[in-house]
Amino acid sequence: MDYVSALVPPVVMAVFFIGVIRVIVKTQGGANKAKEDAAVDAAIAGAEGVRQGPAKTDG
Repeated sequence: MDYVSALVPPVVMAVFFIGVIRVIVKTQGGANKAKEDAAVDAAIAGAEGVRQGPAKTDG
């Protein structure tokens, strides 16, 4: 019975991993794609704005 207790954790993790992958694949595209793309574009624009920022000059 030691083999059963040794196999249970990897099997449970494999089932959980497969479930996560299925959720990721199902949520790609569709009606939410435009909303997700807009959120990513806004985050990138915000990051670029912070990175570039106003130019400071000494003087």
